[in-house]
Amino acid sequence: MPALTAQSPYVTVLLIDLLVAVLFAASLHFIMGPAGMHSFGHAAYFGLGAYGAALLVRSLNMPMEVALFVAPALAALGAFVYGWFCVRLSGVYLAMLTLAFAQITWAICYQWDVFTGGSNGLTGVWPAGWLADKRMYYYLTLALVVGGVLLMHRMLYSPFGYAMRAARDSVLRSDAIGINVKRMQWVAFVMAGSFVGLAGALYAFSKGSISPESLHVSKSIDGLVMVLLGGVQTLLGPVVGAVTFTWLHDTVARNTDYWRAMLGAIILMLVLLFPQGIAGFVKQLVSNRRDAMEVKL
Repeated sequence: MPALTAQSPYVTVLLIDLLVAVLFAASLHFIMGPAGMHSFGHAAYFGLGAYGAALLVRSLNMPMEVALFVAPALAALGAFVYGWFCVRLSGVYLAMLTLAFAQITWAICYQWDVFTGGSNGLTGVWPAGWLADKRMYYYLTLALVVGGVLLMHRMLYSPFGYAMRAARDSVLRSDAIGINVKRMQWVAFVMAGSFVGLAGALYAFSKGSISPESLHVSKSIDGLVMVLLGGVQTLLGPVVGAVTFTWLHDTVARNTDYWRAMLGAIILMLVLLFPQGIAGFVKQLVSNRRDAMEVKL
């Protein structure tokens, strides 16, 4: 893609944002779809990864390449602590608790001026010299995002993934056959936190700065919209939803002053047209066509 859009460097920047959004949405779908845990505070771990990467580079002078892989561990640590409390609840109470922890994290980053830069955030968080060219950084982001999505896909079709689905469908039956539901959900929470932490680190180095807005509730809501827009019942759904939402957000914002109302109207129309999500609609269409051909044969 960068080779095909060499005359428009901004397209490369947009592609990086699309990839970061894909990893964000896929990690949220990891606990939302197969595990049935709805989170309103997923951006907290995104922000922990971003701030972790920025602070490691600025305060500890850690090489960017090392910080890029340590930051997800910091986000996973945050998910480890928060998840211990969250998985003990379910339904709307789980969602509200994730929202509460996200607000606490956002408030700390917003008000701790000495450590996090407060409302101004942190600047000067640039990648290593060999990644200064946005095209090189795009290839790195592409490799890490594709690797992360494929790893999550592999996990969802492992015994662990099937255990998550079993707990989602029936907690009592899962307990009866020996599945430790809370521990399994806790592990899933931590894994999702590490993947979205990687997305946060990639975002911080791509922008050269990080601010508290990356942890705000609106960021978490954007992730939920991406998953629902693509389709929560399909593994391809968060990828399609993230690309669609991010591209629409960028296109509409650059072409009208009333982009929020316009974007909301477009999303509303898409949801009404594709109640199962865009990817879910395509999957159903292909399935119906295949069934029709089998009947004819």
